[in-house]
Amino acid sequence: MSQSILVIGGTRYFGIRLVEALLAAGHRVTLATRGRAADPFGTRLRRLRVDRRDAAAMRAVFDQGARYDLVYDQMCYSPGDAAIAIDCFGGRVGRYLMTSTIETYDALHGRVLRPYREADLDLAAEPIDTALPWTDPVFAERHYGRGKRQAEALLARSGARLPWASLRVGHVLGGSEDFTGRLRQHVELVWRGDAPLRHAAAAGLSSFIDVPGVVDVLLWAGSQDFRGPVNVAGEGLLSAPLLQQRIARRLGRPVLAQPQAAPGPLAFDYAAPHVMDTDRARALGWTFGHSDAWLDALIDAHAEVLAREEHDHARA
Repeated sequence: MSQSILVIGGTRYFGIRLVEALLAAGHRVTLATRGRAADPFGTRLRRLRVDRRDAAAMRAVFDQGARYDLVYDQMCYSPGDAAIAIDCFGGRVGRYLMTSTIETYDALHGRVLRPYREADLDLAAEPIDTALPWTDPVFAERHYGRGKRQAEALLARSGARLPWASLRVGHVLGGSEDFTGRLRQHVELVWRGDAPLRHAAAAGLSSFIDVPGVVDVLLWAGSQDFRGPVNVAGEGLLSAPLLQQRIARRLGRPVLAQPQAAPGPLAFDYAAPHVMDTDRARALGWTFGHSDAWLDALIDAHAEVLAREEHDHARA
């Protein structure tokens, strides 16, 4: 059945794929962004230009009486953002889904050595400080997990006013559309072959998922009625050196690794396990795929880009 769906932040990475999937399913989609990035959707949806972090601007845009069956909020990073969501959408939407992250568990890293369960974070007891400089990009990046955690905590205290759920997503790996560049850095290190991967000797495992996997679970979650946080991650745990070994096998290159006391500079290197338990999602009816089904294709995609760049550089 067609729904009226608002997507906040759907112009890059898996947000674009989510909007495409919603449109393909016949939903009536409204896209809310700052309007700084072009999108490929043409006249197939309605656009609202608004700064997600400007409470007055958000109130002005969403106080026009519009009602939505479902809101996907890809841009809720702090308790300030969550407060705006409660103010703008409380009592006006059928369902509100916040895209959260494995990094909400960063305060438990090294202390909880089994896979994190949703209940390991006591949102009712989580301190909330909206006075912190959450709009400062440097501060927000440094306290990314803390901001997401406090956002969830504020949503949890909204009671029945906002029917919310959050998806705590594992590390998302993508191809050329991945603006984070994290997987590319790993592939490039093996491709160049001129420096070792410096990694924590413990080489803690972590949770991963690919872009289609995230989109599929977002679509599924939008059709459900569960509340609260749910961990989202695929099968096939990886550590930084295991990822390097996988890349090296795929590219036919040697593995260069140098264990050290502390984590190295590349992403996904942990000194202890940083893994999510996905039993709640499974109990709710979702089945996750395995990284074996998609990781090699992503490695190939990044290797093709590197080969093309190397060729172009040689010709220049």
